[in-house]
Amino acid sequence: MKQTIITGSGSCIPHMVKRNTDFANEQFFSEQHKLIETPVSEIVQKFKQITGIEERRYAEDDLNASDLGAAAALDAINNSGIDAEQIDLLIAAHNFGNVYKHTIQSDAVPSLASLIKHKLQIKNPNCVAYDVLFGCPGWLQGVIIAHAYFKAGMAKNALIVGTETLSRVIDVHDRDSMIFSDGAGATVLEYKEGSNPQQGILSCCAQTHAADEVNYIHMGCSYKPGSDERVRYIKMKGRKVYEYAMTHVPAAMKTCLDESGVSIHEVKKVFIHQANEKMDDGIIKRLYQLYNINEVPQHIMPMSIHMLGNSSVATIPTLYDLVLKEKLHPHRLEAGDVILFASVGAGMNINAVCYRC
Repeated sequence: MKQTIITGSGSCIPHMVKRNTDFANEQFFSEQHKLIETPVSEIVQKFKQITGIEERRYAEDDLNASDLGAAAALDAINNSGIDAEQIDLLIAAHNFGNVYKHTIQSDAVPSLASLIKHKLQIKNPNCVAYDVLFGCPGWLQGVIIAHAYFKAGMAKNALIVGTETLSRVIDVHDRDSMIFSDGAGATVLEYKEGSNPQQGILSCCAQTHAADEVNYIHMGCSYKPGSDERVRYIKMKGRKVYEYAMTHVPAAMKTCLDESGVSIHEVKKVFIHQANEKMDDGIIKRLYQLYNINEVPQHIMPMSIHMLGNSSVATIPTLYDLVLKEKLHPHRLEAGDVILFASVGAGMNINAVCYRC
C-alpha cells in the first residue's frame, strides 16, 4: 500500500553568526516605551537561561528567503535522488516573504514557491507552486497538505520548504528580538510503497485558536520612543504564548499519537519547533505526563536552538535534516523508528505529525 514517505531532506543554515555578546551595545525598551535600566549583560544572561539560545544565524545581506529556500530545496532534491521535473507540488511556508535588507516592506509577489521553482529551473507546468502562511507551524502544515493531496490522488511527489529571514522584521529595541533568526529547511515527499509496509505518515493533527489568542503574536511598532509608527515589527506576548503552548500543544500531540495507534513507548524522537528551550522542555514533560509517565526518556528531543535560534518555519525541517545526516550528536534515526513532529505559532496554530521512518 502506498504511503507518504520522506525521501529527502535539506537545509540552508546562514553563515553569519550573531552571538549573545553582540547585543552588548543595544538599548532595550519596554512595551510602554520606557528604557529598561537593567544592564544589558544581565538581560542577555536571563534570556539565555530561559531560551537556551547562545547564538543565532542571520542571512547575508544579498540573500533573501527565496534564496535560502531554494538552497535547502536543492539539498533535499539531491538527497532524495528524485528528478525535479517529477515534482508536482511545491509548497513554500513562510510568514514575511522576501524582505530585502535595509527596506521596510516585504515582497511576496510572485510567491516564494514560484521563485523557488524558478531558481531550481523546474520547467514542468504541472508542478503547482504556492505559499502557505500558518505561523511557525507552516512547514509542518505543508507536509499535512501534501499528505492530503496524495490521498486525494492529486499529486505523487511534493517538495515542502520552510524559509524565513526574521532578522529583517525584528525591533532591535525589543528584548524578544534576540530569539529570532534566519534559515531554511526542506523535504521531498513521495507517495509510494516503502521498504517497510508501515513506513510513512501514520497520523496528523492541526488546530487554530483564534479568539483571544489571535494577537499573542502580531505586528507592532518599535518600542523605542520616537520611532516611525508606520514601520511594523514582529511582536510577541511571551507569557501568553508560553501558557498557551503548555496547555494546548501536549494535548494535540497526544491526539495525533493516539490516532496513529502507536504507543508512546515506541516513539524514538520528538521534533518540536525550536521556539524556547524552557517551553519545549515543558511541552515534552507534559506530553509524557498525559500518559502518566514522569520520566522523559533521555535523548528523546533533539535541540538546535542554542546555536541556531528560532527561525520559525525552518526550525523543524532543519533539525530533522541535522539528525537524519547525523550532524547533531548523539541523535540519529534508523529505519522503523517512530518520530513525532509538533509545532506552535502565530494564529495561534498548532499541528503534529506521527511518522515511521
